[in-house]
Amino acid sequence: MFTEIGSIALALRASDSKRRPVKHGPNGETKKRWYVQAWTLTWTDAVGRFLGVNIGTPLQRKLSKLACLLFGIAVVFAIVCMAANLFSSSKEVIMYAVATGISMIPACLVVVLTITMAVGTKRMVERNVIVRKLDSLEALGAVTDICSDKTGTLTQGKMVVKKAWIPSRGTYSVGSSNEPFNPTVGDVTYTPVPPLQLVDEKEGPPAESIEGLVSGNRQLEDFLDVASMANLSHVYKSEEGEWHARGEPTEIAIHVFASRFNWNRDRWTKGQGAVWHQKAEFPFDSTVKKMSVIFNKATPHEDRTMVFTKGAVERIAESCTSVIWDQDSSTPVPMTDDHRERILQNMEELAKQGLRVLALAHRPYTNQAQLLEGSDLNREDAENDLCFLGLIGLYDPPRPETAGSIQACYQAGIVVHMVTGDHPGTAKAIAQQVGILPASFNTVAADVADAMVMTASQFDNLTNEQVDALPTLPLVIARCAPQTKVRMIDALHRRGRFAAMTGDGVNDSPSLKHADVGIAMGQAGSDVAKDASDIILTDDNFASILNAVEEGRRIFDNIQKFVLHLLSENIAQACTLLIGLAFKDADNQSVFPLSPVEILWIIMITSGMPDMGLGMEVAAPDIMNRPPQSKQGIFTWEVVIDILVYGVWTAALCLAAFSVRMWGFGDGNLARGCNKEWSEEIKDCELVFRARATTFVCLTWFALFLAWEMVNMRRSFFRMQPKSKKYFTQWMHDVWRNKFLFWSIMAGWITMFPILYIPVLNDVVFKHKPITWEWGIVAVEAILFFVGVEAWKWAKRVFFRRRGRKYPKLSQM
Repeated sequence: MFTEIGSIALALRASDSKRRPVKHGPNGETKKRWYVQAWTLTWTDAVGRFLGVNIGTPLQRKLSKLACLLFGIAVVFAIVCMAANLFSSSKEVIMYAVATGISMIPACLVVVLTITMAVGTKRMVERNVIVRKLDSLEALGAVTDICSDKTGTLTQGKMVVKKAWIPSRGTYSVGSSNEPFNPTVGDVTYTPVPPLQLVDEKEGPPAESIEGLVSGNRQLEDFLDVASMANLSHVYKSEEGEWHARGEPTEIAIHVFASRFNWNRDRWTKGQGAVWHQKAEFPFDSTVKKMSVIFNKATPHEDRTMVFTKGAVERIAESCTSVIWDQDSSTPVPMTDDHRERILQNMEELAKQGLRVLALAHRPYTNQAQLLEGSDLNREDAENDLCFLGLIGLYDPPRPETAGSIQACYQAGIVVHMVTGDHPGTAKAIAQQVGILPASFNTVAADVADAMVMTASQFDNLTNEQVDALPTLPLVIARCAPQTKVRMIDALHRRGRFAAMTGDGVNDSPSLKHADVGIAMGQAGSDVAKDASDIILTDDNFASILNAVEEGRRIFDNIQKFVLHLLSENIAQACTLLIGLAFKDADNQSVFPLSPVEILWIIMITSGMPDMGLGMEVAAPDIMNRPPQSKQGIFTWEVVIDILVYGVWTAALCLAAFSVRMWGFGDGNLARGCNKEWSEEIKDCELVFRARATTFVCLTWFALFLAWEMVNMRRSFFRMQPKSKKYFTQWMHDVWRNKFLFWSIMAGWITMFPILYIPVLNDVVFKHKPITWEWGIVAVEAILFFVGVEAWKWAKRVFFRRRGRKYPKLSQM
């Protein structure tokens, strides 16, 4: 556990202890009351886990709390029903009490929620996102910060060498090419000055013969030897004449550069004419930031063994003790601090151009005995006393869609941070190109500008208090290490932010697991990183993260819509049944305004299918112009008030329908035993059964129409597209747009008729009778329902417009 892999495994291993630890004093002592406290908390945690109120995502916890609340309310309502009937033990009274309790339980909520999220995962696959954990769908809608790697995510991951500097010769530049693997495409120019002076001096003309640049140029030969030998990639030409490559993008780009000069590794290491033979390899290590190989060159003219090394400029410069510096000289001179300073200055100049800069070096290997014996080689000895050969600058162009995606993130209230292993200059240049950083720092305060770009060492050297005191968290962290990413997530959490983190390597897995949403790369990602993540990008593209966030917000909005619809129906049924307790028959027992089977039908069928349709609604046009979801979750004050308003209004209309049919157009005879059965001999219950049918039809229509009204919680059902010129017919196009919702509502409307008019099914099962002229009551009630809902929406629009003018920031919420 003391190795880097061990620390990663330790970070990934979650504690599964369900016991609360006993509190201890400064000297390790404890007290009896602390044991009691630990036992009490452990017991309450167990109860909370059983009820689901302290585990899972915020949405799961809130829904669990809602379920507990509604269950308690249902029990109270059932007791009220029993009390209103003097706790009679008759089956009808007990069924009434149970039916009233059931009316408060959104029975199909879990089913609709699961199906909505499952459909969301399918849509995400179409947008290059694989969801490993359904919980992350909810979390995506609340993301406020995205911490993204650069290479392959913000950029194309197709590196090309643009500059190469050999101190004793000058700078070699490569022209643009649309074929990154083809070494024959793109001009090569040579300018006998370092990159620092290229600003003042124009680049030379394109070389007529690139191979001619190598002739008689021992410094360039040595540089190309390292470029091709200290390289694990393979660049080759297929039988069809196309160029292909395998390996890491960085090494492929360096190998292609060497191949431009006909210095491909295969030329020197394969076949009968092979000159160089590999003896050992030291793979790249993120600790030393270098990779080295040992090759032996055996020809009739010479026999020598060389160490070829490439890596981070700072680390290579520290390991070098000599350099061929003077112009056109081939004699190494001791490396001085002045040399190192000028090397770093040239590196900074290349980095400012957005290039990733590596250094190349070599040295003769004299310890032949170790090679012959095959013993373990000492890496530190092999990579010391190197001779500095030069710098190579690689350009990884940003993806064309990256800048637009980052701009869209800022419009959506999401801050993008770049966490990369590249040099600060390179990271800063790319971040400015894609819009993470401002093009000019003159527009921001000095302390903010200093905090925007940091190296991992600078960030890690700050205490948590100093990090929290920064005017802004860094937008770019260069030379980033795995523990730096975890600290960045912690810093965001302390500021109340909701963070997503991208990663592809094994060492990224702790930060992926620590983030609110861990995002792994599908193409370049390791299995460990994928296992620690919540979602996987199949195309490794930053724009796909934006797609995932948009889909998460769409799902969140739709969950809010169908929860509002479901709970409004529950409130309506419960109020109808509770107030209906006042309807007493000749035996002084309450008469059902709705029968138990009618209640179950409306809960499971009438409301269930349209709610699934609401879960499949498309995203609102302004969904990515709003800030992330607040910590209130789906139960905002607007939603809570809407539930009460729609529920009470629906209940009032249902009770009005029952009362109008009973007392307005009937004699008000509630008879006796009408909750139990219909009798052909005694037709006293016909009025009650017809009134009940009228109420049932009204509630069914209200539930179906309310689903359409919930497509947009504020806009009028008749003007959901304010800019449309179809003033009177736009609503027809809107209801047809979501075909699943349309046919769900049609199915709810059509199935109502068999329930009403099929004998036995209507009077024995549902306990109502067919209606005739009562359809007039239903039509009037439907009009009143639309008027009430539209009036409430209009009042909300007026309220939010006025609040927006008074408090502009709140208008975005």
